[in-house]
Amino acid sequence: MDLILLVVLGVVAIALVTALAPRVGVAGPLALVALGIVVSFLPFVPEFEVEPEWILAGILPPLLYSAAVSLPAVEFRRDFGLIGALSVGLVLISSLVLGGVFAVLVPGLGIALAIGLGAILSPTDAVATSIVRKLGISPRIVTVLEGESLLNDATALVLLSSALAAVTGSFSVLDTVWDFGWAVLLAIVVGAVVGFVNLRVRAWVASPTANTALSFTIPFIAYVPTEHFGGSGLVAAVVAGIVTGQGSARWFTAEQRMSDTLNWRTIELVLEGGVFLIMGLELYGLIVESEEKHQGVWHAATLAAVAILIVLAVRILYVAPLVWAQSRRARRISSLRDRFDDWDKRVTDASASGAVVGRPRRGPVRAPGEGPQHPRRLFNFRLRITRARADLDYYEASPLGWRHGSLIVWAGMRGAVTVAAAQTLPRDTDSRATLLLVAFFVAAGTLLIQGGTLGWVARRLGLAGSGGGASPEERDTLRDELQTAAATALASPELRRSDGTSFDTDIVARVRARVLQPPEDDSNARALEMSELRLAMIHAMRDRLLELRRDGTYSTAALRHSLDELDADELSIQMRLSEGE
Repeated sequence: MDLILLVVLGVVAIALVTALAPRVGVAGPLALVALGIVVSFLPFVPEFEVEPEWILAGILPPLLYSAAVSLPAVEFRRDFGLIGALSVGLVLISSLVLGGVFAVLVPGLGIALAIGLGAILSPTDAVATSIVRKLGISPRIVTVLEGESLLNDATALVLLSSALAAVTGSFSVLDTVWDFGWAVLLAIVVGAVVGFVNLRVRAWVASPTANTALSFTIPFIAYVPTEHFGGSGLVAAVVAGIVTGQGSARWFTAEQRMSDTLNWRTIELVLEGGVFLIMGLELYGLIVESEEKHQGVWHAATLAAVAILIVLAVRILYVAPLVWAQSRRARRISSLRDRFDDWDKRVTDASASGAVVGRPRRGPVRAPGEGPQHPRRLFNFRLRITRARADLDYYEASPLGWRHGSLIVWAGMRGAVTVAAAQTLPRDTDSRATLLLVAFFVAAGTLLIQGGTLGWVARRLGLAGSGGGASPEERDTLRDELQTAAATALASPELRRSDGTSFDTDIVARVRARVLQPPEDDSNARALEMSELRLAMIHAMRDRLLELRRDGTYSTAALRHSLDELDADELSIQMRLSEGE
């Protein structure tokens, strides 16, 4: 009964704080941390401690899965090099530097355990970056930060397990490299398989409620077997989410997509708020244990302050050359555009003459008659050129400069992963309470200091409100593209109703003249047929939307906005059809 009451009070607190925090100009996660701290010091509230497995295995997999489902995969692919460098290289360097400092500052800690503590403090947190999304910052920066925080957990947790193994004398560099490679590879395979099967099975299940129930199990289905065989369960949940998010437009119905969006937003709100609330509630117990058994809270706070300064310094020194390389790459793309224009002209000429086109690096386009015709190969080559030119437009439209690099540095907050990973330290570890307190102070300190000032920093850099979604011009262009696809479908003799029968030619002609605007004076029968025809047009527009997503011409934000509009129209029409029947 006490647990039920605690959960109910927690959910109520999360909902109320989330609703009230924006009205007073405070980020919801920061307000929840502060609330937890205040409650933990009330005299009638007992010491609060949550087993790390509840966070690592119960809360983080669905949270990371939910974030991965909405991850803009096209933009993620374009900046994968930068994201990978931050997720692996930065975590390794930060862990080693922190380990060396802690080995000196904490006598008796040992270099292995010190590096383990460095691994605990190094990864940024996907939950913490929710603060960034609400500032209207450039989508490219948000994608980089989210991608980094989704993937760097594997590096940190594998390094932590290797450091703990070294404490017992079983450390090996080769074993560590092998463990990391195996953890990531297995996670990618299992996550991709789970995501693929999830799409097929849920496309077969027609019941929306049963479909929702299945969706809640996916992150755990990816997490559990991966962890059992020595992989990174969190990365597996992320991969399953990415696969599901990319395939939902093709495999799920409009009702399934809208249901998933609403349900996972609710789950994300409760779990994300719960993580921050738990962080605050655990503070009192950690302080008491540190004061009674170790060197006290001020010693832990000093170590945490040193750690925050170190991770900031390392992040600055690491991010600066990465951003410089990205900006230099953006300056070189203008020279590539002429080359792609030349290739595009060759493809057009070859398509008109029926010649075969090879890849650009294999030499010029073959002349007509030099080989057999391969229309599919020609189509794929044209698609690669279109995608490459869209990538060039993306890099030109959103270059990274020193201001963006500064924001990436300051947005590197720690959160739930740091606190949960610290609690996996063995119970008999010397100064365990102090180490846990250091992890908490680093996580809470970066959230309160960096998170609390992130909006001010973004405004000072001139980046607040500089992005956050598709522009009205891009949405209008995409809408015109989809309406053209609908008009093309209306002109096709293969256009059929859902039962396979043909449409009335008079209605087709009228709709073609007034796209998506059904006459108000139609009889009921004609109105029903008009609705069926509009459904067929929506299907044609959705097919065109999938084609446009594949070549990368439009941003993920614009594509999702149009998909949501089509889903809403489809559900409205289906409701009227069911009422008519």
